[in-house]
Amino acid sequence: MSNITLKRKHTIGLAKAKVAAQKVADDLAQEYGMTSRWAGNTLSFTRSGVDGQLKVTKDEVVLDAKLGFLLSAFRHKIEAHINDNFDKYFV
Repeated sequence: MSNITLKRKHTIGLAKAKVAAQKVADDLAQEYGMTSRWAGNTLSFTRSGVDGQLKVTKDEVVLDAKLGFLLSAFRHKIEAHINDNFDKYFV
């Protein structure tokens, strides 16, 4: 198993950050077939081989994901894709 932890500061506020987080989740759903759901300010996501959370605050977003054995080989590609989405939506 492999873990991905990413933290990103932002200045867009909580409401816009939640919208941005949903856009990241939608992109990941399209690319990797993940499903997600909100519980307060935390977006939980899952699919076979991946389980994680995206926590949103008024000035930061934190992603914690656990990759299963097969997806661990693609950790760097997945992490780069998430970073690209963060760059795109958390500006």
